[in-house]
Amino acid sequence: ILPAPHKIPSRLRPSMHFPRRVENMEEFLGPQAEYNEEEEERKYYRRKRFGVIKNVLAASVGAMIMYSVYMGLLQMQLILHYDMTYREVKYSNLGLEDIDRKMLRGINVTPILGLLYTPILIRFLGTKWMMFLASGIYAFFVSTNYWERYYTLVPSAVAIGVAIVPLWASLGNYITRMAQQYYEYVNYKEEHVQEQKKIPKGVCHKYIIIFQSIFSVIFHLSFVFAEFPMSLLLNGFILDDSHVLFNVKSCGAKISGVIPGLNTTVLRSLPQSMKLIIVESVLMGFAFLSMIIFLLLCGAAYRPTEEIDLRSIGWGNIFQLPFKHLRDYRLRLLCPFFVYSGLEVLFAITGLSLSYGVCTLGLQKLWLLIVVYGLSCSIFSFLSLCLLRLPRWVCLAAGASVHLVLLVVLMVFSPTPPHHEYEAPLLIISMLWGLGTALNKTGVSTLLGILYAEEKERLDFVYTIYHWLQAIAIFVVYLWSELPMRAKLAILLATLLLACYCYWLMERRLAKKVRHRLPRIPRPRHKVKGYRYLEEGNSDESDSERSEEDDENEEDREPEEQLANEFRAEDMEAERQDSGAQEADSLRVRRKRAENH
Repeated sequence: ILPAPHKIPSRLRPSMHFPRRVENMEEFLGPQAEYNEEEEERKYYRRKRFGVIKNVLAASVGAMIMYSVYMGLLQMQLILHYDMTYREVKYSNLGLEDIDRKMLRGINVTPILGLLYTPILIRFLGTKWMMFLASGIYAFFVSTNYWERYYTLVPSAVAIGVAIVPLWASLGNYITRMAQQYYEYVNYKEEHVQEQKKIPKGVCHKYIIIFQSIFSVIFHLSFVFAEFPMSLLLNGFILDDSHVLFNVKSCGAKISGVIPGLNTTVLRSLPQSMKLIIVESVLMGFAFLSMIIFLLLCGAAYRPTEEIDLRSIGWGNIFQLPFKHLRDYRLRLLCPFFVYSGLEVLFAITGLSLSYGVCTLGLQKLWLLIVVYGLSCSIFSFLSLCLLRLPRWVCLAAGASVHLVLLVVLMVFSPTPPHHEYEAPLLIISMLWGLGTALNKTGVSTLLGILYAEEKERLDFVYTIYHWLQAIAIFVVYLWSELPMRAKLAILLATLLLACYCYWLMERRLAKKVRHRLPRIPRPRHKVKGYRYLEEGNSDESDSERSEEDDENEEDREPEEQLANEFRAEDMEAERQDSGAQEADSLRVRRKRAENH
């Protein structure tokens, strides 16, 4: 017996609008008339392109802040520790001079071993995480200056020496990878992009030029910001040049060492400890800021599947491949330019600014010389954008020409201190040296990116060799500190001429289409530990990770494979002969049986 309809509660009565609800549901679940798939795809890849630009700016700003803090603190620390009064009053018998020597030795000598571990570190941690770890090591160096002792300063300096080559190799790799990604997001409809194949030759060169220029413009501002502690705090405590340079008899090309005769007392009064702690705390805050920028604002350089493939070629192969890449004549002939690139930057900071600038104008003008050099490096880095229209050799040739003229001028330039009328010429020389540095640095990084733009699995090896040779040059500058200035200039000049000749030779071979030799990168060997590699055809591996198409001919086939094929052929022949002999024996047996019967 059912209740009367009027007795059923209203909330349980069937709705008269139920068909309308079904209709709305169908509209909701069905295809949307206003949805435009192409427009949504275009917006998605536009966001991706903005993300790439954000990554480039974040990496550049993070590196600039990190090096501003590092160079500013190191400069302030070395000036304070040089002053005899500061050492005696603050630390008495601690031996700060000896600690400083060992600290500089740790920073300059340790990177020599960088070629042995840099590719393994980058592939194990990933490019982004390597940059983050290196920024953490620089922050650790800043923190040790709160308690200046041998067991704090020297280990942190050694840690910085260990991190220098991996940091710079990661930065160069990262900027080039961002250019490749930007090309993929611009041309997302292309077949080779959708199938993750190797990109065609030359298509992303303009993005490499632009991104390397942006990085160079931003990073070279670190020389400017590094002088803030010197100009805002320390400059007020430095004595006049008449006292500091009292025993200095000559400067420039005539001297040996850095500044012979410089007074061991350079401070008028000692800065308060609280002021130094405040400055170090501000620098520590900026060091943490650079770590946060690398961590939160920098995206990954490779897809997760690509990173798995990069690691899966075997750690022994990763260790060997930087050495094997030196078989490539392009990289081998660029090695003198790599060395000169390291020599000239250190000479600008130690030789030009100290042996010419401070020796002539006094310690109070050091910050001005470095600021002019850093600003010129930053501004003139925009000139590398001319490579969008001009041949790639223009940038390196122009930078080398500027430095060649300046080296000849410096060989005959020997001012006598103190002479403030030389201030304008020295500032002009610093500015022109910055012009040459900007063209040289940006030109070399851009050239490497252009030569290996289509080889994303080789970028970390190539940039490791580049920055390892720069580290060797830094070590050479550390060793030559007591040499005569003309000997230093002669080494620079000879290295520059050799670099120009080798670069001309490389371009000549490329124009003649001489085939370069690239080492074969093994196929990834994946451990079967997940859904991704359970089946043979279920891998996301792209064609660019494959091994050079076995270098397109039989020359690069491994001898083991050839030997295996030969042994296989011999075994088959032996089996054939055995089967033939068995058949002959069976025929003889049958004939004998037939005769007997």
